[in-house]
Amino acid sequence: MSKPTKVAAIVNPQSAGGRTARHWPQLAAMLESRLGRVVTRFTDEPGAGIVITRALLREGCDLIVAVGGDGTINEVANGFFDKDHMVRPEAVLGILPIGTGGDFRRTLGIPADAAGAIEILAAGVPACIDVGKATFRASSGGQNSRYFVNLISFGMGGHVAAESKNFMGRFGGKSAFLWATLKTFLTYRGRQVTLALDGSSTRLPFFITNVAVGNGQFHGGGMRPCPAAILNDGVLDVTVISYAGALKLLSSFSMLYSGEVYSHPKVCHFQAARIVAEAASATEIEIDGEPVGMLPLEVTLLPRQLRVQVPSSSPLLRVSEVAKEGKKVPQKNSLGCFCNPG
Repeated sequence: MSKPTKVAAIVNPQSAGGRTARHWPQLAAMLESRLGRVVTRFTDEPGAGIVITRALLREGCDLIVAVGGDGTINEVANGFFDKDHMVRPEAVLGILPIGTGGDFRRTLGIPADAAGAIEILAAGVPACIDVGKATFRASSGGQNSRYFVNLISFGMGGHVAAESKNFMGRFGGKSAFLWATLKTFLTYRGRQVTLALDGSSTRLPFFITNVAVGNGQFHGGGMRPCPAAILNDGVLDVTVISYAGALKLLSSFSMLYSGEVYSHPKVCHFQAARIVAEAASATEIEIDGEPVGMLPLEVTLLPRQLRVQVPSSSPLLRVSEVAKEGKKVPQKNSLGCFCNPG
């Protein structure tokens, strides 16, 4: 991209267990050496990144860099929107990944090291990506909405996110997440849910371990529940993992990282631009790694709405070809579900 005239960084000082705050002077110097003057704003509470981003965009920022983990990226991306309208359509979201997850940057092809990510901010190009919008029951009981760029899940994933605020947090976010995962893995019971896709009156019933709705491919620190997802193909990928007990889950756990999840007999895969999910009992939701509420849930898609800085070699830039790249041709079963023919 041509060198932006006004650059801002929104920094979560608590990300990576506080490492971001300690290293920020060095990171800021690296950014300014490649991008010129950078306005810095720090987040100090949940949701602050949304408010700060909107304010900076209204002040005319051309490039806003989210400095932190996937939760920080989600907040900054939400700040680009106001009631489904772009605050500043020509502005670009940049990513300097400093956190424990790094799932969205994996799909974008942005390296984990700061120097490599900053080089993409300076020498990369903007690509237009899809953005999901989730409307759900908030923890307070009312209705709430939130945008997402990466992935939303409900069932076990939502429960793990909700349980991640625990006593292990004193040792860092990763320790708290691992403890929540272990506890949930041993105690979780399935949930009965229904899915309706793209306005269909047919409600598909599932007894689930987890459902992932992916714009991106990764979540949970490298798990890959939506390996066919492409960020600008105009659809979301829905991966349904039917319920299995702890021992069966354990024996299949590696498949979540392999990119071969669709081959598992307990897995079904859909694509849709609108998803409605309902449950017979309390079923938690997480968006880009953060617990947000419960089903019922409606997910819609805003196609190619957000400009994100990516490597110049990114397949996202080849819009006419991207849907053909890397996708096996699946077959549908009687439910309309894509299942691996092998």
